[in-house]
Amino acid sequence: MTLRAAYLAALVALAPVAPAAAQGTMASSDGVILRGLDKISGETTDLEVSVGESVEFARLEISLIACRFPADDPSADAFAFLDITDARRGEQLFRGWMIASSPALNALDHARYDVWVIGCQ
Repeated sequence: MTLRAAYLAALVALAPVAPAAAQGTMASSDGVILRGLDKISGETTDLEVSVGESVEFARLEISLIACRFPADDPSADAFAFLDITDARRGEQLFRGWMIASSPALNALDHARYDVWVIGCQ
């Protein structure tokens, strides 16, 4: 079991223990702001994606399924459900939730590119 898988398992196991008062309601957003990094050139690019839409970053095609944020404090965090494919090969590279406050928790595993969530919009 990888360290990331062990961390996710522990997080899921401990989630019901969290106090109810700390759990706020979530709101949905129509879009997300992402940041993409080309690890070779060091160049970063900010990307705006609407729900149900796709955007290309280098050879990646990034689709936004949903973006959620804490209703009581929208700037506190953002949770984006993304589908990332290699546009040239048609190979799915990532599908799942990315969390703005914990970008390494569930990250795109790519040799050249990184993508992370900045916030919902």
